[in-house]
Amino acid sequence: MSASTAELQVTIRDSHTGEAVGETSLNQDIFGITPNVGVMHQVVTAQLGARRQGTHHTLTRSEVRGGGAKPWRQKGTGRARHGSTRSPQWRGGGVAHGPKPRSYKQRTPKKMVRLALHSALSDRAANEDVMVVNDWSFEAPRTKEAARRLEALGAGEWVKVLIVLPRGDEHRNSWLSFQNLDRVHLLAADQLNCYDVMVNDKVVFTLDSLPGTSSNSSADNTTDDVVDTQAEASDSENSDIDAAQDVKAAQEVSS
Repeated sequence: MSASTAELQVTIRDSHTGEAVGETSLNQDIFGITPNVGVMHQVVTAQLGARRQGTHHTLTRSEVRGGGAKPWRQKGTGRARHGSTRSPQWRGGGVAHGPKPRSYKQRTPKKMVRLALHSALSDRAANEDVMVVNDWSFEAPRTKEAARRLEALGAGEWVKVLIVLPRGDEHRNSWLSFQNLDRVHLLAADQLNCYDVMVNDKVVFTLDSLPGTSSNSSADNTTDDVVDTQAEASDSENSDIDAAQDVKAAQEVSS
């Protein structure tokens, strides 16, 4: 891949043989910016935090069963003073400052999420880790054929590969062919995000899924979809946590 101040060029490879069949231009605003490492870190942290359920719960000394009686009298035994066998220093006692149900969601601005994605793609493009194929075009789902095509593209030296595919029934065979390969991660073009780009060694697009092209010029809009989807999922998890806390509080009051 050759880069210049005006435009970035990437070779289009045939998905069957791996040979070059042409070139296409990469959008400079998506694949040619200076990566912002700080923003990438913050967005990835927020994305991983949104995945967490946050349902961890430890019992304090007031929540652990038992320990109501003083273990021994205050004076005269020669032993340390204790009022309960459920204090944190006792075996079977409560946990001090342990985790309680909480939300790990961070509200990240959409412009920041978009900048992080463009930074990740620019980093991969600068290291020549972005590939474009013309079309996978599987006649039938064939995992063995999918593995052979990756080998033809030089995937033998890759550890993890991110394959970005368009949606639609016409691409169903491609999804089914690649989904059983353990080192391949499939992602729809409208779900492209910074984390998945960074954790994979190579990113393989088709002409239909390449961001910033006329056929898929929705790189910015798809980023918004990813943000909205993550926010909705996190809100759903938070509501489940709140509901569980309300039920527990009601049970404690009734008891």
